[in-house]
Amino acid sequence: MDWFIDCITKNYVNFSGRARRKEYWMFNLFNIIACFVVMLLDSFLELNNILILIYVLAILLPSYAVTVRRLHDTGKSGWWLLLMFVPFGNIILLIFCLIDSTPGPNQYGENPKRF
Repeated sequence: MDWFIDCITKNYVNFSGRARRKEYWMFNLFNIIACFVVMLLDSFLELNNILILIYVLAILLPSYAVTVRRLHDTGKSGWWLLLMFVPFGNIILLIFCLIDSTPGPNQYGENPKRF
């Protein structure tokens, strides 16, 4: 849960630096859980998807930011995020987010893994 809260509070729109795999996947895990809770709450209160829309708009920038930082961790530019608009580009982005960090520092900063 700390990874999710850190992405929301400390790194809300921080597109610089690097994010390790654990930060990226924990953020996405808790984002999916939060989406599920918001959807249940929205349907229970019969608000016609208003809460879902508010949540998606609120979480859009942090999710892009953590994805760009994850791409930086693998040595890729954040512009690779635009692959999501290309057919099958999400598969390539998924592979980029699954691969391990580049060892040591790269052009985007120090390796976030602390050995």
